[in-house]
Amino acid sequence: MEWIGDARLAAGPEAARYLEAVFTPGERLGTVYDDPTTPVVVTGVEEVAVIRIPSGRLVVDAPWHDDEAWEYERGLPTRPPRELAVRIPPGAYRVEIAWTAGPYEFFGEHFDGVECAATRLRVSDDPVVGWEMGPAIGDDIDRLQPGERIRFSSDANVGCFADAGAWTALAAPFRTYVDGGPVPRDSERLPGWCERVSDESQQADLVTFTAESGGVVWLGRTKTGDVAVIVVTSGMPGAKA
Repeated sequence: MEWIGDARLAAGPEAARYLEAVFTPGERLGTVYDDPTTPVVVTGVEEVAVIRIPSGRLVVDAPWHDDEAWEYERGLPTRPPRELAVRIPPGAYRVEIAWTAGPYEFFGEHFDGVECAATRLRVSDDPVVGWEMGPAIGDDIDRLQPGERIRFSSDANVGCFADAGAWTALAAPFRTYVDGGPVPRDSERLPGWCERVSDESQQADLVTFTAESGGVVWLGRTKTGDVAVIVVTSGMPGAKA
């Protein structure tokens, strides 16, 4: 039986085109802001880490929130992480970044315009036939307005994939505060300004990635409805995906 998606969550034509193109080197995603003659081109796809998700439950959220620093420092309860409602098979998965370039000039200085356009978790290599937003546990999709997107927020422009079962231990290094400021964390530095924190007692990981203002989570589904990829794009209003 072939998968039939939920129309309330489905990617529109523009978002679907973006999601299909953003991990294809050489594809054009648009043009540089205020310069319609210079294209933004996908320059490559980089694997930054392999992440272990032994519970099959995935958090896609900011690893910390600035407005909770007071609670972090005092060890008080905070809101739960944004755990996706969908489950994936327990396992280890590749995390990849799509890089784009759109050269521009600003006050006489030239920039290469290299950016992280999207980040994905590769669940399988099966072909994707459709895209839909990935709601979190507790999201009320019945209240979604036409064109509205489900997103997580991030004051620091950082998001993460993490095993939900080990979330408390994995997020702790990002949430250790003293005298109102974060304590330097012991994490593994990865390409693309990413970081990895591991909990060996649970064989689980958290991997951060760039997420401007947070992000929108997209599920790439196969013809049978299985999730093949989970992609995070910019959370900025007006973004194509």
